[in-house]
Amino acid sequence: MDIRAILMGLAFAVMWASAFTSTRMIVTEAPPLLSLALRFALSGAVGILIALIMGETWRALTRGQWRAVVILGLCQNALYLGLNWMAMQWIEAGLASIIAATMPLLVALLGWMLMGERLRRMGVIGLLLGVTGVAVIMGARLQGGSDLTGVLMCFAAALALAVATLTVRGASSGGNVMMVVGLQMLVGALTLGLIAPFFETWDVIYTPRLVGAFLYTVIVPGLAATWVWFLLVGRIGAVRAATFHFLTPFFGVAVAALLLNESIGLGDVIGVAIIMAGILMVQLSKAPPVKRPPPS
Repeated sequence: MDIRAILMGLAFAVMWASAFTSTRMIVTEAPPLLSLALRFALSGAVGILIALIMGETWRALTRGQWRAVVILGLCQNALYLGLNWMAMQWIEAGLASIIAATMPLLVALLGWMLMGERLRRMGVIGLLLGVTGVAVIMGARLQGGSDLTGVLMCFAAALALAVATLTVRGASSGGNVMMVVGLQMLVGALTLGLIAPFFETWDVIYTPRLVGAFLYTVIVPGLAATWVWFLLVGRIGAVRAATFHFLTPFFGVAVAALLLNESIGLGDVIGVAIIMAGILMVQLSKAPPVKRPPPS
């Protein structure tokens, strides 16, 4: 893994984790599903415009890329982010980011149980550590009054993203990456735009914080992080790229504490450290062994 890939991975982790804080700012002053549908519509339109300027076209997308557009649009955007945005009306951004970070653990577990993927001893230990870390944090948070419905919605969201990750193959191959990013966001916008009016009305408290958080969410986590992720996967592969997810619990809690003054308890620190170690062990266990040259 070269220095450019490392910097891309760190940038992705920070951008992805910061989305939970900006989302929390939005959903306290605007309806979550309608706001998310608007965000996807804007991000998708900007993404497609950028793709066209870059010379990309949807006509050149492969069958696997079109499949990725639909599955990611539904599972990642409508389900994963839709459930997270709704949940953060009731739970803190730091807690939501911790739960979301369990996605690589769910991917490994589902792949092992349902798809027959081999998991080495290190990976099994990593899964057990991840579960332990989650239990430590959930025990402390639920005793502290965190809303159980919001917590369950976040776990359902992580499961939806894990299913999408297992299902989509080849989304970063074949070029036209920005076009894929833009189109899958439009799928999310259309899906949420059809569903949201049955649950919400456009009742908004317009503040500078809301406007700033919304624009940030459209541009940085919405476009930049997704684009960097696809490029990173294309550069070093999905398994190695996914190792950077182990940083998102730390960055998610840190950004929420810095910008929203969310408290961090000892249980959070211990649990996050355990989850980060578990995610890293799972991802390293799936990496191919390094081939050493024969002795001369």
